[in-house]
Amino acid sequence: MASFPSYKAAITLAILLVFLNSSSAQLSANYYSKSCPNLFGTVKSVVHSAIQNEARMGASLLRLFFHDCFVNGCDGSILLDDTSSFTGEKGAIPNRNSARGFNVVDNIKSAVEKACPGVVSCADILAVAARDSVVILGGPDWNVKLGRRDSRTASRSAANNGIPAPTSNLNALISRFNALGLSTKDLVALSGSHTIGQARCTSFRARIYNESNLDTSLAQTRRGNCPRATGSGDNNLAPLDLQTPTNFDNSYFKNLVNRRGLLHSDQQLFNGGSTDSIVRTYSNSPNTFESDFAAAMIKMGDISPLTGSRGDKEKLQEFPLEVTTTFIGLLELGTVDLDRLPLT
Repeated sequence: MASFPSYKAAITLAILLVFLNSSSAQLSANYYSKSCPNLFGTVKSVVHSAIQNEARMGASLLRLFFHDCFVNGCDGSILLDDTSSFTGEKGAIPNRNSARGFNVVDNIKSAVEKACPGVVSCADILAVAARDSVVILGGPDWNVKLGRRDSRTASRSAANNGIPAPTSNLNALISRFNALGLSTKDLVALSGSHTIGQARCTSFRARIYNESNLDTSLAQTRRGNCPRATGSGDNNLAPLDLQTPTNFDNSYFKNLVNRRGLLHSDQQLFNGGSTDSIVRTYSNSPNTFESDFAAAMIKMGDISPLTGSRGDKEKLQEFPLEVTTTFIGLLELGTVDLDRLPLT
């Protein structure tokens, strides 16, 4: 078969690049199926070991993903240290003396680099580690969409303004979640992540001393480890779910119905407002909660990811061979007429 004129070859390359850019702009559960086929097993092994060493770590890794996605999208920016050009998110009010698990993420990254050097982004590692943490602690599974690139910068001010505070009221919570494309149902489902993990005294001190919509026995218990005076016991911890603090289940919602939400923002979800019915549904139906939680995690993972040429990744995802060969095959069969293709 005669070779194509040089201009047709150039057009062919341009079309392939269009396909490439379109493909890379979409997240996919199969993104690393060829370039890093052992990714999921590698990540889960490290996460499992970390949780065996400290059960709380599962909640910490899940929280890192939340706090990453709520600040300029799921781009790994929460992992960046301060530089001369920006002040990072680690020191922001919602993260200071609170965000943790960075050493585990480093361990995961090292293991992944050994398996497939220069391929997987840290943003994607956070997404997979969050899912694995939930599953290991007894929660639902879901297909994690991948293909994010890592941010080159971070913003402490965006973290201070973008992550909902534990003192938030219901309207503020709904507004913030809606601004990120998450529904009110997503808000309630994702809040169910507080079925695991712990909170610092500073996050619930005002609630246990000043609020009336709190079970009195829980208030008394928490006061024993969280003095009224600011600066005294600020970093003392308490489980968000007193019943099953290391099991991912629907006990969080049962607690809310019984006025046993530890954080003000938690109890706002069941306080005579528009979300009461959702909380009651989840308290009665663990399967409904788990299904909605998994769906909401997928939606949250879609918040403003860096894809294509935006952001960093040590090695670009390879263009799928089957797409390339299919396109070239169509050219050779004469199915695609380059002379009739629109040039834009």
